[in-house]
Amino acid sequence: MDSVRWSPDMSLGVPALDAAHREFLQDLMRLDGVGDENFGAAFQELVARIEADFHEEESLMEALDYPGLRSHREQHARVLSALHHIEPRVVEGDVALGRDAVELLPQWFVVHLSTMDTALAFALELNNEEKKRVAGTA
Repeated sequence: MDSVRWSPDMSLGVPALDAAHREFLQDLMRLDGVGDENFGAAFQELVARIEADFHEEESLMEALDYPGLRSHREQHARVLSALHHIEPRVVEGDVALGRDAVELLPQWFVVHLSTMDTALAFALELNNEEKKRVAGTA
């Protein structure tokens, strides 16, 4: 797999997002090394972790009253829908289908990071600056 590796250039300056992104890329690399006999279970675990990460990110956006929440959530939903759609077949033994999906995730991630997540990080930074200004610490 031509995996995307975490680099400092990918950092958004939001520790929680950066940690989740690093872990996501590590998860993809680990999955690449899983043998066919264990791939279905590992794929299910990956999908569950992605779902949990998306939920955390969306909760953060809800708390922020982030104006881009709907489009960001829709993009997450599309990825999860595709993964959930193929998950039963992968678990039943269609390892090639699962590996093809995993191969596409880094490409999606790079675009998502540079667009959706960068905008979210900017909004979080503005929100933090506003809180400091209101508190009189800026």
